[in-house]
Amino acid sequence: MGEDTGTGTTIGTVLRAPVAARTWRELGFLMLGFPLSTLYFCLAVTGVSLGGGLLVTFLGVPVLAGVLAMGRGFGQVERARVRGLLRVDVAAPEPIRARKSGAMAAMGALLKSGSAWRHVLYSVVHFPWAVFGFCVALVFWTYGWGFLLYPLWFWVFPTFTDQPGLQVFQNDDYSFYLDSPLAIATTCLVGLALTLATPWVLRALTTVDRVLVTGLLGPSRLAHRVTELESDRGVVVDTAAADLRRIERDLHDGAQARLAALAMELGLAKEKLTEDPREAARMVDEAHGEVKIALQELRDLARGIHPAVLTDRGLDAALSSVAARCAVPVRVSVDLPARPAAAIEGIAYFVVSELLQNISRHAMARTASVDVWRSGDRVLIQVADDGRGGASAAAGSGLAGLTGRLDAVDGVLVVDSPAGAGTTATAELPWRDREPAGVPGR
Repeated sequence: MGEDTGTGTTIGTVLRAPVAARTWRELGFLMLGFPLSTLYFCLAVTGVSLGGGLLVTFLGVPVLAGVLAMGRGFGQVERARVRGLLRVDVAAPEPIRARKSGAMAAMGALLKSGSAWRHVLYSVVHFPWAVFGFCVALVFWTYGWGFLLYPLWFWVFPTFTDQPGLQVFQNDDYSFYLDSPLAIATTCLVGLALTLATPWVLRALTTVDRVLVTGLLGPSRLAHRVTELESDRGVVVDTAAADLRRIERDLHDGAQARLAALAMELGLAKEKLTEDPREAARMVDEAHGEVKIALQELRDLARGIHPAVLTDRGLDAALSSVAARCAVPVRVSVDLPARPAAAIEGIAYFVVSELLQNISRHAMARTASVDVWRSGDRVLIQVADDGRGGASAAAGSGLAGLTGRLDAVDGVLVVDSPAGAGTTATAELPWRDREPAGVPGR
């Protein structure tokens, strides 16, 4: 039943493809690309040749700068064309910023801009591909629909010419025309095959255009990486601020409030010391109990920030301590050749702590496991349970916040949680060697 449905869907997709909106958009892209690319190529080659030739004088500098500015303008047109017709959103490259004001500084910034030179390179490289794509697309589309609809228009030849049908070839002794029922039917079948193949040919051609536009007209890898780091820095700042607010709230609502009440109780005990020593002793005894509770709250708070056992004994002991506090039995396996950097250890500890808390609160599991190992230059963490599943890393969930924290250090979180089949969360962190004691971090 499933195979028949899949086959029917595939056949329907193939049959609808020649008249689908995507096919017509891609055909329009290739048809429009030829005249535009011809214009880009002519202006770019002419401008670069003229500017290069005039470099022996000062005039070559503004000419080349103008060509580069023009190339960036062509890039805007191409990105808009790709966005509108191919539905690919290519980000604009980084803006060109001159360190000083003035025309000379602006021209210098243009001449030093790698993205501007890539735009000019696109104008040159894309031209032969645009010619090829235009010709192939036009041939497939024209012959496909022409042959497919041949039974509807072959009557034009005997009616308005002295030919019985479309002439295929001719020599001195023989001419072959598409006029018999068999020839007409064969022509229609060939046209059907070409028409059905045309959408996939257009997709293959426009795939190359997508690669060229993304690679040459988009932001460079360095600029993209800088943007990622700026975004990650914002996540780190927001996370740190949220942690500080949580610590402040826990101190205010927990230990601070308890210590304030303890100070008042000791003050009352001091006043009753001479009047009612027995009552004062009882109050001091209660205060002693409150001190123990406050100390435990402070220890729990410190453990949540960075537990001492993690600093002293490493991940194995720290994760075993976390697992012992989980609501279900947890098997812990840590197989690392050495201790990673303190920051990586801290994040790994936090990840496992959060995932085990989720298991305790939501999973309804019987058992869980934690595995940590090194693979190449990555630290892998896998936390699994046999609970009800259905966990999601969608926006707004706790797992989404965990994903953001991992993204900030080039980490990855993958959650596999089918309903009723348990949850497996796998996190990857970069491996960084631990600094020797007494050596400042690089």
